[in-house]
Amino acid sequence: MASFASTECSLPLHQSRLSLPTHHRHHPGNGSCSTFLQLQRAATHESKSLSFTFSAQGTIPCVSVERNDRSSFVKTSAVRYLTGSVTRTQGLRFAVVVARFNEIVTKQLLEGALATFKNYSVQDEDIDVVWVPGSFEIGIAAERLGKSGKYHAVLCIGAVIRGDTSHYDAVANSAASGVLSAGLSSGVPCIFGVLTCDNMEQALNRAGGKSGNKGSETALTAIEMASLFEHHLK
Repeated sequence: MASFASTECSLPLHQSRLSLPTHHRHHPGNGSCSTFLQLQRAATHESKSLSFTFSAQGTIPCVSVERNDRSSFVKTSAVRYLTGSVTRTQGLRFAVVVARFNEIVTKQLLEGALATFKNYSVQDEDIDVVWVPGSFEIGIAAERLGKSGKYHAVLCIGAVIRGDTSHYDAVANSAASGVLSAGLSSGVPCIFGVLTCDNMEQALNRAGGKSGNKGSETALTAIEMASLFEHHLK
């Protein structure tokens, strides 16, 4: 018959050093022993202990834990998953910042965004559209709108098309960093919907052509982020 051993211990919840056992009890006749360790928290007179029982029979150990001080433990019985909803749009307000430069593209992106808002029950009176000269100016306008406290999310729509000079890189990078900075500074989600394309054909394909409408995708992202912040991250 396999031997059976049971050990009962008390361990501190916050202790950098371990003390020796205070007493050791033997139970003759059943081949078992019980050891109790009471460890005191350093620099206090209050005992914080954790009791557990260790049992071994054959080669399969079993450990059961009993918490003597439940207040010192963080409850982790279930993981919470927080996500935004695209159906809970009532009361959400949005601003859309649109660059006028390359308007043949940005206007179609705006139309896609407004159509998506309508499809997801966002009311017209809860949407403000702000036009700026170009994509470079989007960031500062988005930051001002975010800090106004009137909106739950800000869409940033523009189109930067590569030309013969390095001007494309400067504007594209500045637009991206500007939108990011606006969101971080205001605490309001600022959604990046600025196309950065090599040519006009690529841009038109992404503004309602064969590659879909990125303005519509941007609006959907804005709804989800606004819902997440409003219902879970306030």
